[in-house]
Amino acid sequence: MIALISRFRPIWPLLTALGSGAMLAGAHAFERFGGLEPCPLCLDQRKWHWAVVGVSLLALGALRLRPLLARWAAALIGCVLLGAALMGAYHVAVEQHWVIAQCDARIDMSQIRPFDLGGELTVPKCDQIAWSMFGISMAGYNALISLALALTSFCVALTPERKS
Repeated sequence: MIALISRFRPIWPLLTALGSGAMLAGAHAFERFGGLEPCPLCLDQRKWHWAVVGVSLLALGALRLRPLLARWAAALIGCVLLGAALMGAYHVAVEQHWVIAQCDARIDMSQIRPFDLGGELTVPKCDQIAWSMFGISMAGYNALISLALALTSFCVALTPERKS
């Protein structure tokens, strides 16, 4: 196991960037092709994954210059992924009505039609589950996947070097 983690350590930032990028692509696909409009908390979850992509790409660049920073990079990425997992868990708590959230109505300027004065601008409610599979909502899957990536990232950071 140590040998496997040691092999993944140099490319871990690339893997996390691809993982969060895939989650963002999935969210945008559900929006574009599935017709599911994101609520404000969904948009906040996307910001965390954009942060993971950004930190991962910066870490990948830093590792090209200083490969010894791989452990620190994995730990930092793990912290950002943990934030994404906590944001997803908070959204699940709101969906399950364990927590009451005052989701503000953020307006997406692309939804405003200048000549459609009678059109209605609707913002999905954060406490309503728009899609679920096996009883787990999209926010739940986001929390679980982000937590798994965060824990793996911490394992990558804490596992000792492979002895040759």
